[in-house]
Amino acid sequence: MIIRRAAEKDIDGINRLLRQVLEVHHEGRPDLFKTGAKKYNDDELARILDDDGTPVFVAADEDGNVLGYAFCVFIQHSDDNILSEIKTLYIDDLCVDENIRGQHIGKSLYEYVLDFAKKSGCYNVTLNVWYCNESARKFYEKCGLVPQKIGMEKIL
Repeated sequence: MIIRRAAEKDIDGINRLLRQVLEVHHEGRPDLFKTGAKKYNDDELARILDDDGTPVFVAADEDGNVLGYAFCVFIQHSDDNILSEIKTLYIDDLCVDENIRGQHIGKSLYEYVLDFAKKSGCYNVTLNVWYCNESARKFYEKCGLVPQKIGMEKIL
């Protein structure tokens, strides 16, 4: 397995995993997430892959098949009244193919992202996880992440 920056040749594999992620969210919150859709169309995905401000990494096998991905976004609050100017790498989405989980691919991707963030001068790495996605929460806790803030809701 190799972890590298994603390229346009990875779009089909990334799309397959984006659909898996959506279904996990749909199962947990069908009131919020549609089924059978995906987060980005192919043109949007190509633009994201080409943007250094939104690095995407893939774990791929020796044949180039995408086993997992990590979508990231650099965030820095310049000239903010209350927030310091630290540079953050936000993990917008991290997924490993549901058929091969448990092989430490996700942990390898996460550690790759941490190393990339350190080399990029980031102060921290952040992410959001849906409360209904218990397996993801447990995975992130095992990786050493702790809650930074909690989003709450009241459905009306």
